[in-house]
Order: sequence, then structure tokens, then C-alpha cells
Amino acid sequence: MACSSCSSGGGCGTKPGGCKSNGGCSTGGCNRLNVFDWLQDVEVPDSFAGFDIVEVRFKGGRKEFMRNDLRLPLVTGDAVVVDAAGSGWHLGHVSLKGELVRLQMRKKKVPTDSKEIRNILRIATPDDVERWEAVRDLENGTMFRARAMVGELRLRMKLSDVEYQADRTRALFYYSAEDRVDFRELIRRLADEFRVRVEMRQISLRQEAGRIGGIGVCGRELCCSTWLTDFKTVSTTAARYQNLSLNPQKLAGQCGRLKCCLNYELDAYLDALKDIPQVQRPLQTARGEAFLQKTDIFRRRMWFAFKGDNNWVMLDTARVRELLEMNKRGEKIESLLPPREEAPEPEVSAIVEGSLDRLDDKIKSSAKRSKRKKPRGEGEAPEARAPREGGREPRETREPRAASENATESREARPPREPREGREGRAPR
Repeated sequence: MACSSCSSGGGCGTKPGGCKSNGGCSTGGCNRLNVFDWLQDVEVPDSFAGFDIVEVRFKGGRKEFMRNDLRLPLVTGDAVVVDAAGSGWHLGHVSLKGELVRLQMRKKKVPTDSKEIRNILRIATPDDVERWEAVRDLENGTMFRARAMVGELRLRMKLSDVEYQADRTRALFYYSAEDRVDFRELIRRLADEFRVRVEMRQISLRQEAGRIGGIGVCGRELCCSTWLTDFKTVSTTAARYQNLSLNPQKLAGQCGRLKCCLNYELDAYLDALKDIPQVQRPLQTARGEAFLQKTDIFRRRMWFAFKGDNNWVMLDTARVRELLEMNKRGEKIESLLPPREEAPEPEVSAIVEGSLDRLDDKIKSSAKRSKRKKPRGEGEAPEARAPREGGREPRETREPRAASENATESREARPPREPREGREGRAPR
């Protein structure tokens, strides 16, 4: 993305500079295997002679280096007419120019004085672009017809793409095959039907996926069709180092081979594995042999289990290294887990003093509760209570004798209760 002040004029938050199609060009895609020119805004002295080789992009992300002998004022994205490999001319688009091309050639080990570098004839005219577009419209029909011929001849090969030369004098057929294929009869039939010079080029399955393109399981466009050009060997050992399940459906990409991204984090896992002990054989214990089940590389944990037991025991790497040393000395392990450290028992004096303190606190708290619940004047004799001021006695001591005499008289005046009917046998209460 570029700001409004940049020379690309993309504008922040808007479409990128160039054709402003967000990578959906009908001319082959602006961002396929694209290289960012970080030297485009650097001013070059007038006396400095620019590099005379440019990088030109063709169909399917194929790129070649072309020499600009005529010193044409080229800009990235311009359509140019270049000299074809055999004869005639072809049309491509400039993908990179300047000093970065020199670095790209050094990276791909292409000498600057190579005789295989062809020349740029001219900047493409509207007539050249129309002829090139008309030829590109014939490629799909040609590919389907060629696939039908391959089926008729029962050849064990897969045609993936067809690229016509802009002057329609040559057709390049890309195919993939496991073994060597004799396609001489196929070339004759193709040349007789399409009236072109046929050239067959074998590509790998990874290159085929890069030319066709697609979306990976990560949700992004395939790496081989956007930036990845050097395909390295990917083996299942990389999956084992990363503790991935060896499931071909999950580890394979759209090309049918192991995913290239399995190598991206392999170096980090190899560095972490240097501190993990290598368990070549099961641990010998008094209970039996303990087999390694799983390893967490970054947390440095390892799980072991006995034969026929589904309970796994988790150990750290230091403990596993200690057990391996014990087995190496010929000692049998009593338990996989390290011995637990028992907490020291408290002294007897501390226990006794603590219990006495708790007893004292309990007695004090019970005394406080009894004082709060005890009513005023409870437990005192009536004679011991002092009279109030003014010579009056308390309410409790007023005329006690009169009250008792009246109570006895009322009890004597009451007649005895007679028993109720039906209860003659029972004595009155």
C-alpha cells in the first residue's frame, strides 16, 4: 500500500498502485511472484549508468531476464515485445528493473554476460497486445483437445497448462508425469491439428500447483504461486520432529506432496530438541518397562506409560535424564515420580503452648458471654439489696408476707376437684 504522497499514488486504505485491480489482473496477476522495488524512490546521479537487464514476467509466473540494449524508458508493468527462444517474438510484462535485477541474477546464479539472455525488441503497441490476447483465448480449447489425445494414446502423463507464443508460431505444453513418457506420436498429432511448432516441458507437481494457483488450508493463496520459487525436499521426518500426526490427508498439499510449510518451523524445533533427552529404549523399573508416549518440546515435558496401562505419567526432562543415568548404571527404578519431601513435624512445646492459648481464649470468651446474658440483680438475696433513696423499698420486697398469706387462703378456699365421668378408676391429680 502507498500513501497519497508516494509516487505510486495508491492512497492509504485504497487500492494499490498500478492497474488497481487488487491482484485480479486479466494479464496474469500483478502480485504473482512479485518483488518489491525498495530502490524505486532513490535518486540516482545523472552520471550513473543504470543496469541494462530487466526482469520480464510471462504466463503462470514464469520470469526471464532480458537485455535492454536499446535503452528504452521502461517502467514496471509495461508490456514489451521480446525476442523468442527459437524464432519469432513474444510479449511479456516488466516485473523488475534497476539494481535489484543484478541482485536477483546473483541469487539465481545467472551471469550478467550470459549469451542466453535475449534482447527486448520494442515496447508493445496496441496491435501487439490485441494479437497476444487473441492467442491467449485459444489456450483453453487447445489444452482440452490435447488432454483428449493423451487419453486416446493412453499415455501416463497429465497436461496442466498450454502457453502460445504471441505470434502463434509455437505452443508450449506443460505436463507432469511419474515416469518417462514417449510422447512422439502426441507431438505429431498436435502439430498436424493446430499447425504450430509443439514443445513439451515437464514440470514437477509443486510447479504445477504454482502455475494453476489456489487457496491453501490456511485460507491464503498458495506459497508456490505467490513468493516461493525454490522447492526443497520435504520428508516425514520434519513432521515427526514437530510431533505431528502422520496423516497423509492433513500433511499433503494441493499438489499431492507434503506441504512446503512443514520446513518453515523445523529449525526452531531442532534448536529446542537439543535439550530434550533421547529415549532410545523403554525405562526399566521395578513395575516393568515404561514406554515414551509423548513429548512436549517447548514445555520440556515427557509422558511415559506401562504396557497395558492407559494412565500416563508426566515427567520433566531433568527427571527423565536422571532415570536414564540410573538405568545406564544398571539400577532399577522404584518409581517414575520423584520422592515427595515430607513436611517437618512441629515441636511438642509449640503444640502444647498453642493448645493452652486456645483454652485461655475459650474461657475468656465464655465468661464474656455469661456476663452479657446475666440479668440485672440475678443471684443476690433480697435482704442484701440496699434500699433506694427516700426510704422506699424495692418493688420485689414490698409486702411479701401479705402476698403469701393471700395465696394460702385462696388455696384452702378452693373445693377439691371431682373426677370426670368415665375416669372413676383414676385418682385425681
